[in-house]
Amino acid sequence: MQSFANIKSISYLKSHAAQISEDLQLNGNPFVITQNGEASMVIESVQQFQEKEALIAALKIISLGEKDRLENKGLTADESRAQLRAARQRRQ
Repeated sequence: MQSFANIKSISYLKSHAAQISEDLQLNGNPFVITQNGEASMVIESVQQFQEKEALIAALKIISLGEKDRLENKGLTADESRAQLRAARQRRQ
């Protein structure tokens, strides 16, 4: 698991939200917010969130492709090229 340098209390978040937002924009390091001494939430920039979501989506696609490959549901490279050639010829 990733270690976090920015660990702040929820009361700090309440009184310094603008500063946290600026820090996220400048250095991108997420903040761990604690409540009663326990980690409660992580705050990250929108860019970090979007990048993470895109990575998760790509990993899901790769996983589905690997599952299909293991079940022999895919095409060989030669079969795929043949399908592409046939599709091009139909369009001409």
